[in-house]
Amino acid sequence: MSEPDTATRYLDGYAEILAAVSTTGRRLTRDELDARRAMGEQAAEDGHSLRSLVREHLAATRADWPGAPDSTDSVLAAVEQAVDAFAEGYERAQRLAVREEEAARREFIDDLLYGRSDLGRLAERAERFGLVLSRAHAVAVAEGPQAYDDTAPVTRRVEAALIARFGERRILLATKNGQLVCIAPGDQDDVLTYFAKQAHAATNGSRVAIGRPQPGAGGVVHSYEEALGTLELADRLGLDEPVVRAADLLVYPVLTRDRQAMADLVLSALGPLKSARGGAEPLLRTLQVYFESGCTAAEAARRLALSVRALTYRLERIHQLTGADPADPMHRYTLQTAVIGARLLDWPAQEI
Repeated sequence: MSEPDTATRYLDGYAEILAAVSTTGRRLTRDELDARRAMGEQAAEDGHSLRSLVREHLAATRADWPGAPDSTDSVLAAVEQAVDAFAEGYERAQRLAVREEEAARREFIDDLLYGRSDLGRLAERAERFGLVLSRAHAVAVAEGPQAYDDTAPVTRRVEAALIARFGERRILLATKNGQLVCIAPGDQDDVLTYFAKQAHAATNGSRVAIGRPQPGAGGVVHSYEEALGTLELADRLGLDEPVVRAADLLVYPVLTRDRQAMADLVLSALGPLKSARGGAEPLLRTLQVYFESGCTAAEAARRLALSVRALTYRLERIHQLTGADPADPMHRYTLQTAVIGARLLDWPAQEI
């Protein structure tokens, strides 16, 4: 049956209302308005478009126009009331449906990212939101200068950009704890790369971390937690890159897996720097930049705004205090590992 034929069921009593109004000139009663609103709600729940339903009302008005003289004003007023009440009910049903959908989506996101739901049931619910959890997925997390929710302009802007670029691909964009979260199939790294670019621009310079692809329903939470850990790690390391990937930083969790051993290395290799004038921090920073510059003195001096002579003096002072020569390949690995450990453990700002 075509939509217009089906839509006539929502006109029950409409012709009778018009006839009564044309005779008496009265306005619609409260019961009549409630009935029209109920019709509108039912039409929305049944999936009809409001445009076609208004068209049906106007067609019925023309077909059932009462013949009473001088009734035009009252009939048109009744039409206005009836259609307005019908549309109000329709819109109310739509708003309720949206709220229910948003609540279901939020519950799904929470269960998915916390991994606290039955995986079989979670996979069934995932289909509704465009994910096939039998595939591997990767998660990207963007952390901006403020907290975002699903209705924030930033969220909508990034979502619109993803839809415009990738259309109907199985991508899920959400927010969690004020951060933007993008979930994409593990073999579609272009999606997460584009998300990172858009999120960085929309949030005025946020940092984005991308977890590794992980298989199965539990893989999403694994990749999400990895992305969160990478964000924290990048902050502790003071990295400047706007996009960091868990795959590129795997060595750092390995280094800190035995925290006590790393703390012992830091104190043993770098502890003597605390006795230097000005404390350990300036010399620790010198080592960090020197290693990041590929142990090239001229480049390290430029980054530190020092002369090469001043840099060389600092390196010699480090050698004197620690007994380890940064220029000696045998000592370099120990010092560089200790410098990384110091950054991860926030030493010397924090006692270890």
